[in-house]
Amino acid sequence: MGTFRVMRQDDNGNRFLVAKGLAEAEARRVADEFEARGHKQMYWVESESADPAP
Repeated sequence: MGTFRVMRQDDNGNRFLVAKGLAEAEARRVADEFEARGHKQMYWVESESADPAP
């Protein structure tokens, strides 16, 4: 298991954190909801377990 985050990339290639600390199913639901709005931005889900330790 683990936690997941939703990321967004805008038209200029800038990446932003949309949400974090979510279960995978919830993260996918959030990303799908934003994608369905028809914006030009791209949304995706990433595992937070791959983050390097501080």
